[in-house]
Order: sequence, then structure tokens, then C-alpha cells
Amino acid sequence: MAFYIDSCIYLNVWKKEKKFWKSSEKLLQEIEDNNYKIFYSGFILKELQYKIFPRKLKIKINLFENSENFIKINLSKEEFLLARKLEGKFNFKISFFDIIHIILAKKSNSILITKDKKLMKIANKLNVKTLNPKDY
Repeated sequence: MAFYIDSCIYLNVWKKEKKFWKSSEKLLQEIEDNNYKIFYSGFILKELQYKIFPRKLKIKINLFENSENFIKINLSKEEFLLARKLEGKFNFKISFFDIIHIILAKKSNSILITKDKKLMKIANKLNVKTLNPKDY
């Protein structure tokens, strides 16, 4: 089993945001305990960079770089162009980065974990499985 985890989930756990951080943490622990693969991208890291102080981010990024379970996935030029097309097709209802997350989740045959209902709805339309941690 493989997962592509939206940056909001990492932030939710690391900052203990809102009331749902425990369900996110529980799901991440389950993934780790079962040695599942977690795909991430430079786009995830870029989003995290905007929300976490640089010193703390460097510590958190070690999680990605020093674990066998984390696999970095890249976006091809063709996939970038597809993301631009899809962004317009869905009337810019979600961000360009969110469209990229959908494409990369599909590319890696992963379940997209997010709390973003709009992102989940569009991902499902594009045949990408989604999971909200509170539903796990």
C-alpha cells in the first residue's frame, strides 16, 4: 500500500492544529508501523516551507530524507502541462499545487491523504483514491 500525504496533514500533526491532529497522527503511525510507502514531492516541501520556520523545517525534512519509507517523486514536463489544463477544467476551484498532488498520487498509484474536501472531490473525479484521517 502507498500514500501521498497532503502538506496539511503534516502541519496538522506537527503543530497539533485543530481537533483533528490526533486522527492524523494515528494514521501516520499506522502507515509507519506497517512499513507502507509514502510518496512526497518538492511541491509538498515547498508548501511546508511557507508554514514552518526554516530551522524546524530542516529537522522535519530529515524525516523525508532519512526514511526508507519515503520516496521522492518528480513531476514531468507533460504532467506539469496536464496540471495547467486540469486547473482550468476545474475552474480553479483548488490550487495548482493541489492539482499536482492529484497527478503525483495517481502516478505513484497512491492513496491521497488530505482533509481538503474540494481536493478530495476533484481527485475522486480523476480516479484517485482519497482518505481523510478522521475517517480512518
